[in-house]
Amino acid sequence: MGDATTDTTETSETHPIAPQEIGHVVLRVRDLERSTRFYELLGFRKVGQIGSMMAFFTCTGENHHDLALQAMGPTAPSPPPSAVGLYHVAIRLPSDDHVRRAFHELVNAGADIVGASDHGVSHSLYITDPDGIELELYADVPGWSELGEQVATIRPWDPR
Repeated sequence: MGDATTDTTETSETHPIAPQEIGHVVLRVRDLERSTRFYELLGFRKVGQIGSMMAFFTCTGENHHDLALQAMGPTAPSPPPSAVGLYHVAIRLPSDDHVRRAFHELVNAGADIVGASDHGVSHSLYITDPDGIELELYADVPGWSELGEQVATIRPWDPR
């Protein structure tokens, strides 16, 4: 496959493959029960489970599932930090106030907070789950669509 060029005039309706959205994410975890508790703390609702192997969650109920967790066992290795692969999963919250409340809830629960950023178009809190998988909890800023060129911005942001 050759290098793809970016054509900003093409939309998902005109592209031959026509992606609509990211449907769901499946994360591999060591301990399904521990990870279930963590993702429920984040507000995900469990909608199904396959024994001790997999659990399925929704954010709003609009999708059959947004997240699935697959148990790999207590000795499953973590990927090396410099390996190619997933960097983080971003979870959109309704507002900055929700991101701030999440910060306080997670600090009180002893979660690992690894950073916070103002991206111009959004404000983000970065955390890791019990297996070290990085998550971004973010809220779009009002009028973000007019600030699209700022998507590559990284400035400090204080979620307290």
